[in-house]
Amino acid sequence: MSGQGVWLRARERGWRHCEMEAACVLQAAAYGKCVAATTAGRAELRKDACAKEFEALKECFTKA
Repeated sequence: MSGQGVWLRARERGWRHCEMEAACVLQAAAYGKCVAATTAGRAELRKDACAKEFEALKECFTKA
């Protein structure tokens, strides 16, 4: 049994992830800024605090 097929599929998934990140860099940056601003100091991230930015990022990943 060869594990080569497993590694090829894993590598392909890795490339697709990189392509999605490159296509969605603006949305990822906006989400990251929102999370950083929301958790400034010792504040904890609240559920749905950055829901709008997360939805935009998720939509971009889905399209990519």
